[in-house]
Amino acid sequence: MTPNDRPDRWRLEYVDLPAPEEMAGWDRAAMADFGLREELLMENASREALHALRAELADRAGRAGQTGAPAPPSPAAPFSLSGLRVLLFMGGGNNGGDAAALARHLLDAGAEVLVLHTRPLGGYRGAAGYHARLAKRCGVPFRPAGAWPRSLPDPRWLTPHVVVDGLLGTGFTGTLREREAGLVAAINELSDRALVLALDIPSGLGGLTGRPRPDAVRAHATVTFEAAKPGLVLPEAAPFTGRLHVRPIGIPKAVRALHPASYRMLDDACLAALPAPAPCMHKGTAGHVLVVGGSEGLTGAPLLAGLGALRGGAGLVTVACPGGLAAEVKAATPDVMTLPLGERRAWDPAALPGLLALASQTGRCNALVVGPGMGRSPEAAEVLSALLALPGRPPAVIDADGLFPLAEGLVSLDLVREMDIVTPHPGEMARLAGLTTADVQRGRAATARAFAAHCAGVLVLKGAGSLVTRRDRPITLIPLAAPTLAVAGSGDVLSGLAGALLAQGAPSEVAACLAVYLHAKAGQLLLHDYPARGNTPREIADAIPRARKEHSPCC
Repeated sequence: MTPNDRPDRWRLEYVDLPAPEEMAGWDRAAMADFGLREELLMENASREALHALRAELADRAGRAGQTGAPAPPSPAAPFSLSGLRVLLFMGGGNNGGDAAALARHLLDAGAEVLVLHTRPLGGYRGAAGYHARLAKRCGVPFRPAGAWPRSLPDPRWLTPHVVVDGLLGTGFTGTLREREAGLVAAINELSDRALVLALDIPSGLGGLTGRPRPDAVRAHATVTFEAAKPGLVLPEAAPFTGRLHVRPIGIPKAVRALHPASYRMLDDACLAALPAPAPCMHKGTAGHVLVVGGSEGLTGAPLLAGLGALRGGAGLVTVACPGGLAAEVKAATPDVMTLPLGERRAWDPAALPGLLALASQTGRCNALVVGPGMGRSPEAAEVLSALLALPGRPPAVIDADGLFPLAEGLVSLDLVREMDIVTPHPGEMARLAGLTTADVQRGRAATARAFAAHCAGVLVLKGAGSLVTRRDRPITLIPLAAPTLAVAGSGDVLSGLAGALLAQGAPSEVAACLAVYLHAKAGQLLLHDYPARGNTPREIADAIPRARKEHSPCC
C-alpha cells in the first residue's frame, strides 16, 4: 500500500468546541441521563484546576528572572504549594463553586488561602453551596468581596502569590455590572505581582466571541473544563486567557456523541491528513491547477495564486488571462504556464472556447482558481458565469474579483457547487451578505452560518481565526493568526494553495481547512525573520513547504 492509498488519507481529526450553552447542555445530560452528580463534576473541575496551577507555578519557577508574577517561595521544590498566599474571587454561580472547592484543596496542600465571595454564603445553592459549606467546615476563610480593598483582612493580601478568578463563567452574557467590573479591575491590578489563574474563562470575556464585555480579566493562565469554548481559542482572546489548559472533568464520551458541538477546531495533528509524496509520482499525477484571473494592472494576483498552487504541491499550473497580458504574466515567472485568451488586454467572452476546453470534463486540469486580479468588468462576470456553469468542470476556488459578480447578482450563486470553495475576507463577506464589514466582524460565526445556508459550496471566512463551514455542518475554527499574513496578495496565495489540494484529490471541506491551516503556519514561520512584518506574499508562498515539513508527520 502506498502512502496515497492509506485508508485515512484526507481524514481530519477535529477537536470539539462546544458553545457555552452546549457545554451547559453536556453538564445537564451527564447528570440527568447518566446520573453523575453535579457536586462530583465540580470536585473534578477543582482538582484539575489544582493540577493546572501546579503546572503553571512549576513553569514559573523554571523561568525565574523573567518578568511577570513572582515564582513560588520555594523554587527548589516547584510543585510545593506550602507558604503560598492564594486569593480567590468567588462569584455567585457554579464558577464560584469551583473556586470554593479549589480553595479547600489549596488549604490542604499547605497554602494560605482567602476567598472573597460576591453573594452571601447562605445564598449559594446546589453544588456551589455544597462546596462552599464543605470548604468552610474544612477551615477555608471566607469574606464578602465588599468594597475593594477594604474587604481584605490585612495588607498582606494586597501582595498574594496567586489570584484565582472564579467570578463569572461561560454563561456570562451582556456586559459587566459595576460591581463585577470593579473586581475585574482589581484582579488586573494584582496581575503585575501575582499569577492570575482564571477558572473556565476569564471573567468578562465572551465565551463565543472571545471579546471583552467591555473589560475582562487578563489572566496569565486559564483552565477550562472538558473542552475549550470557541471564544477561548480565538487569537483575539489570547491577551485575556494567557496559557490555556483544557482539562477533563468526567463528562462521558456518550454525551458528546449524543449532543455534538456546533463548533470545532484543528491543531497540528490535522497535517497528518496530508499524504506523503509517492516516489514514483510525476507532474501529471500531482495535479494541474488552472488559475483564471488577471486584468490591466493586476497581473500579479494570478501569479501569486499560481505560486501558492506550486508551493502547495501541484505538478502543473496554468494561468488563463487576457491574451494581451500573457507576456507580462509569463515574464514575471517561468514557473507557470499561460493560456492567452484572445488578443485584447481585457476579458473577451469571444475567447471562451479555449478556456472552457481546458476546464471541461475532457480537459487536463483538476482544479480551478477563479478571480485573482480578474477585475470587475461585465465581460469578466460573463467569463465567470460561463466557467461555473460548465458541465463536468473540476472543483473551483472562487476568490477576490470572482466574488464581486456573485455579490452583485451578476452571476447566480446557484452556480456554486458543493465541491467549490468560496474564500471572502471580511469586506468581501460584507458585500456577499449585504452587511457592513463591522457587522461581519461583530458576528463572524452567525454571518458564516447564514451565508452557508443558501450557498452549496464550502465557505472560508478569512481573518485572524478563520472560519470554515458549509450547509448543515459545524463551523471549523482555525485558531491561528500571524501579522505577516496582513499583506496584499496573501489571499491569492491561499486560494492557489487550496486549488493545489483540490487538484491532488482532497475533498473540498478538507482542502479548505488544510489550506487555511498551512497558510497560517507559513505566516507564523515568517515571524522569525520578519518579526515587525515587511515580508512579501511571495515569501508566504515560499514558506508553505517549510511549514509542511516542520509540522507534518509524513515529512
